[in-house]
Amino acid sequence: MSGAPDLPGWAALLVGILVIAGAVMTLLGSIGLVRLGTFFERIHPPTVGSSSGMALIVLASMICFSVLRSRPAVHEILIAISVTMTTPVTFMLLARAALYRERLEGQSTGDPGDEDPVHSD
Repeated sequence: MSGAPDLPGWAALLVGILVIAGAVMTLLGSIGLVRLGTFFERIHPPTVGSSSGMALIVLASMICFSVLRSRPAVHEILIAISVTMTTPVTFMLLARAALYRERLEGQSTGDPGDEDPVHSD
């Protein structure tokens, strides 16, 4: 059973715009993941895309259920906190693991700390 027919027009329009904007932000993050060249370049777009897309979709959900129930719906904030905390931390740990692996293999990552002080000019 859906409560969408009971949603006023202004709220349905606002919720629709926010959901589409959130989906577009998430899609842009996914496209950035596919299009960029190296692993380190690919880390940032999915993090920003999923976090900002999630924020827009959670905001749309909060508006929808607040209007339908005639009281503030704030339990979606727990979803936002969870995704906001876990996504960047996960990607940071992946980046650190990749950097550690490349340093062990002796590859240069372009990081200023990669220079060998003995052989640098």
